[in-house]
Amino acid sequence: MPAIRYYEQIGLLAAPPRTQGNRRLYDAGDLRRLRFIRHARELGFEIEPIRELLALAGEPDRPCARAERIAAAHLADIDHKIARLTALRAEVARMVDCTNHSVPECRVIEVLGDHGQCTSERH
Repeated sequence: MPAIRYYEQIGLLAAPPRTQGNRRLYDAGDLRRLRFIRHARELGFEIEPIRELLALAGEPDRPCARAERIAAAHLADIDHKIARLTALRAEVARMVDCTNHSVPECRVIEVLGDHGQCTSERH
């Protein structure tokens, strides 16, 4: 429920009517919108692209080029994260491949203490 209140606060979801007991009443359209938001969040979309996609979903006569550009930008971001994580994984795997058994010669401690021993400038 905190996520639903948050979506109401930031305008992704209109505040629904309430019962006399102050319970929110959602209609089928609200539930479709919530499912859309939840699924987009599960796929890693940020709030602003979701806001744009929701607006586009409300205009069925528009071409989908803008939605495709939003998804393509998100895909590029995912690819960038995968590349970064792949490099990060390789660096940590290299550190873990330690044959020394004492802390003074430990590869993990050595590399963490000296960024110059990393194979990548950024990770």
